[in-house]
Amino acid sequence: MKKHHTEEQILRILKESEQGKPLPEVLRTHGIASGTYYRWKAKYGGLEPSQLQRLRQLERENNELKKVVADLTLDVRMLKDVNSKNW
Repeated sequence: MKKHHTEEQILRILKESEQGKPLPEVLRTHGIASGTYYRWKAKYGGLEPSQLQRLRQLERENNELKKVVADLTLDVRMLKDVNSKNW
């Protein structure tokens, strides 16, 4: 799935609607569906650009930690398999 809008653009679109611009006009202007708008609002609603940077940093860190856990889990399983066989 290709992203058409950056997160900064998404924040600007959400701010437009918060500032009183009618929602149908905002959706039409930016070519987005109402479902997309509400999904963005649930994820990014109320965020400032600095908070968005922190969110990205935390997501990267979370992904790295998930990889570490996956690697360790594979190591443990491998060691258990080796240990369970009578060498």
